[in-house]
Amino acid sequence: MTDYLHIKDVQKPEMEGKEVSLRGWVYRTRGSSKMQFIVLRDVSGIIQCTTIQKEVDEKTWKSAEELYVESSFTVKGIVRKDDRAPGGYELTVKELEPICIGEPFPIAKDLSPEFLADQRHLWLRSQKMSSILKIRSTVFDAIHEYFRSQKFYEYHSPIFQAVQCEGGSSLFSVDYFEEKGVFLAQTWQLYAEPAIFALEKIYTISPSFRAEKSKTSRHLTEYWHAEMEGAWFTFEDVILHGEQLIKYIVKKVIEERQEELKILDRDIEKLKPCIEKPFVRMTYSESLKILKDKYKMKIEWGKDLRTIEEDKLSKLYDTPIIITHYPLEVKAFYMTQDEEDPRTVHGVDFIAPEGYGELIGGSERESDIEKIKQRLIDQKEDPKQYEFYLDTRKYGSVPHGGFGLGVERIIAWICGLDTIKDAIPFPRTMTRYKP
Repeated sequence: MTDYLHIKDVQKPEMEGKEVSLRGWVYRTRGSSKMQFIVLRDVSGIIQCTTIQKEVDEKTWKSAEELYVESSFTVKGIVRKDDRAPGGYELTVKELEPICIGEPFPIAKDLSPEFLADQRHLWLRSQKMSSILKIRSTVFDAIHEYFRSQKFYEYHSPIFQAVQCEGGSSLFSVDYFEEKGVFLAQTWQLYAEPAIFALEKIYTISPSFRAEKSKTSRHLTEYWHAEMEGAWFTFEDVILHGEQLIKYIVKKVIEERQEELKILDRDIEKLKPCIEKPFVRMTYSESLKILKDKYKMKIEWGKDLRTIEEDKLSKLYDTPIIITHYPLEVKAFYMTQDEEDPRTVHGVDFIAPEGYGELIGGSERESDIEKIKQRLIDQKEDPKQYEFYLDTRKYGSVPHGGFGLGVERIIAWICGLDTIKDAIPFPRTMTRYKP
């Protein structure tokens, strides 16, 4: 059985002059009547494979001539040092065997966003997308590592839900046999809070669905949500975990994915302040004053911050911004009302630098069952539909809180992407549900 190595394993000084076997796909190809240059791609990188006609048998030479871009093949050869080659090394071919000689690859000159979206199943093979997907995997690792290091239990809530949590206008309704009034999850929260009375500290990473009619570069209808909930948590506990989680994610990506960040032309120096400095904090009211002083923007108190206001604020700082104490009217029914200023709630948003929008939304949860009922009524919801949730306030309720982090949002920011659609393998938007 042939012992195949990865490309990165042979691009080392100690491998020079050794015979190795590699396998993968054609990344680039060019040649003449005497030499063929095939750049081999595998999950670890790329390497140039040089086939010299007079040094190989006829079968190997013919195979080297026939390979199209993205054809798969195996190759055996000698590792040579070459500073001009990708990775500083090349392979002098001794044997080459096609596995699948592909047809002409459709992704060539047309690199328009719409065409690449139609060819998403093939575009995933690009260096750009494979780098993003590796970073994405590291982000998921970091989230699991952080919460487990803090003694959280992983917990799962249903995707089919009977109530709304974040706004009825953004719900996806589904047919559930003969039943109506069933929705895809916007968040795990209402089904997570009951579990803290058993497990105390819980987290999840799962899909969420928002039927928002938005065509912006930062919205998806299906995205991954990292959420946590903790019994006995104060508002400050929620904020601290949010800041620590973001720092942990960014630190791990910088440590483990510098090569991929380089491929994406991401300036790591723009990410380092997030690790090295405390995040900027301000209240909603303070944010309005800053917008007025810096940009002459007059925002009526009580209006939610829009994308334009968040972007303006984000350009003033090199770390995420923590904005607290939003108006009661613009936030969800489950957020605790502030005792000192009843107009506001103990709700928080983390805004990314560089105009990447909200990363985290969280709050301390309201414990007063009558306040929850009234706010449901104010939002034209029937409290009877929420009886299972209200029961959590009847039987041994405790102070608690939590947050949700949009995984694609933080990936888009870390990678410096132009659109959040590239932060997920197959994006789902208002206008696209395939391939």
